[in-house]
Amino acid sequence: MPPILASLRRYAPGTDIGLALGVVALLSVLVLPLPAALLDVGLALSITASVLVLMVALFLVRPLDFTSFPTLLLLTTLLRLSLNVATTRRILSHGNQGPLAAGHVVAAFGGFLMGGDIVIGLIVFAILLVVNFTVITKGSGRIAEVAARFSLDAMPGKQMAIDADMSAGLIDEKVARKRRRELEQESGFYGAMDGAAKFVRGDAIAGLIITSINIIGGLTIGMVQHGMSFADAADSFTRLTVGDGLVTQIPALLVSTAAGIVVTKGGMEGTADAALISQLGGSPKPLAMAAGAAVVLALLPGLPALPFLGIAGLAGGGAWLRFKHPPVVADETPPVAVLPTEPPIGDSLRLDLIRLELGYGLLALAGGDTPRLTEQIKSLRRSIASEMGFVLPPVRIQDNMQLPADVYSIRVKEIEAARGELRPTMLLAMNPNGGMPDLPGERTTEPAFGLPALWIAPEAKEEALFRGCTVVDPPSVLTTHLTEAVRETMAELLSYAETQKLLEELPREQQKLVADLIPAQASVGLVQRVLAGLLAERVSIRDLGTILEGIQEAGPQRPMPAILAHVRARLARQISDAQTGPAGYIPLVTLSPQWEGAFADALTGPAEDRQLAMAPTQLQEFMQRLRTVFDAAGADGDAPVLLTSGGIRLHVRAIVDRIRPNTPVLAQAEIFPRARIRTVGTI
Repeated sequence: MPPILASLRRYAPGTDIGLALGVVALLSVLVLPLPAALLDVGLALSITASVLVLMVALFLVRPLDFTSFPTLLLLTTLLRLSLNVATTRRILSHGNQGPLAAGHVVAAFGGFLMGGDIVIGLIVFAILLVVNFTVITKGSGRIAEVAARFSLDAMPGKQMAIDADMSAGLIDEKVARKRRRELEQESGFYGAMDGAAKFVRGDAIAGLIITSINIIGGLTIGMVQHGMSFADAADSFTRLTVGDGLVTQIPALLVSTAAGIVVTKGGMEGTADAALISQLGGSPKPLAMAAGAAVVLALLPGLPALPFLGIAGLAGGGAWLRFKHPPVVADETPPVAVLPTEPPIGDSLRLDLIRLELGYGLLALAGGDTPRLTEQIKSLRRSIASEMGFVLPPVRIQDNMQLPADVYSIRVKEIEAARGELRPTMLLAMNPNGGMPDLPGERTTEPAFGLPALWIAPEAKEEALFRGCTVVDPPSVLTTHLTEAVRETMAELLSYAETQKLLEELPREQQKLVADLIPAQASVGLVQRVLAGLLAERVSIRDLGTILEGIQEAGPQRPMPAILAHVRARLARQISDAQTGPAGYIPLVTLSPQWEGAFADALTGPAEDRQLAMAPTQLQEFMQRLRTVFDAAGADGDAPVLLTSGGIRLHVRAIVDRIRPNTPVLAQAEIFPRARIRTVGTI
């Protein structure tokens, strides 16, 4: 017995097989004749389903809660048309047998609702048809069309707003996916409603045509085939036809009303009953004026006073109650809670890791219909994650009225790291060969690298490209500057929590290495310092497994410079590949033995904390020779790397970073054995 019940449960109405069988049954009704008893059941189901759809539409909180409504409109329309065809078949074939030829439901509508008069029934049917076809269906179809158009037009802006909130850190990826899914559902729903409104409109037209055919066909069949008189044929067939039209148009009117309610909800919050009561009776003044108007109408001669006075009493009572008990707004803060208006002191301790402040003239770059800046920042975070292995914190974008209109400020941990000026309606042109472009425009300096550049009008873009210039739009200029500022401060942005997160997100096969290393041999803080040391010199930490292996091999008891040097040696292949130029080799500038010895002799202090104590005149001489050699190599088109021995690399790098930032300083152990090298200078 249980297996039989389990197999029958597959055909229940709530299953896919049950739905398929129901649709097949509806389509079969169009072809197969139905007995009067089954016809009564189908008509009762049609009326009840229409009432159910109307009630669901009335109590909707938002239109997206009824996403199946377009499909339901199609199925209910198909149900009514199938029953209409079935009743037509019964009327034309058995109409001469009396008022019960098409079932008790059609007979009840043809007798009770028509009042026993065929003319009254025809007039009522015509009025219902006009109301449904001309007023409700046409209006709801137009609203659905406009809502679908506006929803599709607003979709790009809403999508950009979601991306901007995620880039600013206001929402996470999970919430952004949920909002995008709701946005797609909204667009699809209104588009489907635009098409589904045609079902109801077509149903009304089909009802009018079927009724006309039934009346003409019934009179012809009654008089020709059954030999009935015109009066008898009109009384029998027309009564049944009008009853059939009424029993079809009333459910159609209910479903059309439900469709109108769903598409007119729009921005209405809450259910329709609560919204109507709160908005119509939310203020005592409209109620009082309506009561006064009803009293004036009651005093006019010829008008019945009692109905107007009763309505005036109800409206006046509602106005008095609303005046004595004003509505409480849900968002209103109680009077007791108004006192502590200042935010908690703890909020002032929170830091924005990265914040981009814009003058009011640059706000359009991050807003409007095409906020390219937010899209480029989103791409920047992805590129840094894939290139450096470091997930950049969200960039918060906000306006700063204290800045000049066209100025922006990049702040890292609340401290300004960079500043620049843009012309939002112009383009930046630069000469790749150096120098100022020979074009009309406003002279400026490219903010990220300090190159000479020119702000030109958008109309001059083609001419600038023809002359070989590089043309960049303002959002790209700002994003490039932000990229350089982030790369310079990336070591500061790598916090303890971020390091812990990187370790937890390692693949499963490397989690054993983490378990063996931490905390038995090294702490998370040690790993953080090693990673920060690599990021400070723009070495990618994406190969985190190799870095952890290097820390484990170096041993936690060794000084920090030695651990970092060992890790860099393990990353020699990666470092060498990053420094290989377009010609396929690493251009090197080496230190002479004299300078190698001078730096080694200038180191003082214990092994774990060696310090450089070189005479200022000697340092000045070294920096002068460094500039001369690197400038000569740069004139030949090379971007050389300074090569030193491992013991003095950190100290030389500290000096080089002050006069030539971002110039790589490598130890000999960090050059991969198979890498191609070329010495382009010696200090």
